[in-house]
Amino acid sequence: MSSHLQVILWVCPCLRILNQLLLLHCSEYVKINDCHASHHVIASMQTHSALAIAIITVLSLATELCGLKLSSAAAMQAHICQQLAYLSMLWPTTVNLFDAVHWLNKVIDMPAADGADMCAAYVQAAEAMLAVDIADN
Repeated sequence: MSSHLQVILWVCPCLRILNQLLLLHCSEYVKINDCHASHHVIASMQTHSALAIAIITVLSLATELCGLKLSSAAAMQAHICQQLAYLSMLWPTTVNLFDAVHWLNKVIDMPAADGADMCAAYVQAAEAMLAVDIADN
C-alpha cells in the first residue's frame, strides 16, 4: 500500500475526499453521499484541483445512483442527464468536467435493459475515469 495521501477514496458506493483545508494540521476525509454534497465540498474549497473536481463530481453522482431504485433505463437515463446538466452548470470553467460529462452522456446513450444496468454502466465509466487518473498521477 502506498504511503502517500490519496485525495479521492472510492469503494463503491462510498466516496470520501481528503479535506485539503485541514491538510497542514491533519488528514481528514469527508464522506460524499450525493451531488449536493460534492457541490458543497468543492464550493468550500475542501478540494480544488480541476481534475479532482471532475472525478469527485462524477463519482458523487455514482454514489447517488447506487441509492436510487429506478426500474426503467429511461428513468435512470433522465435522472443522470438532469444531474450531469446541473453539475456542469455549477462548475462552468472546469474543462475536465465538461469532457467527463460529454463522455458519460455517450455512455448512458447506449441501450440498457433496465435502470440497474444503466446505473452499472455509469458507475463503471466513472470508475474507469478514476483508474485513469490514478495511473496518470
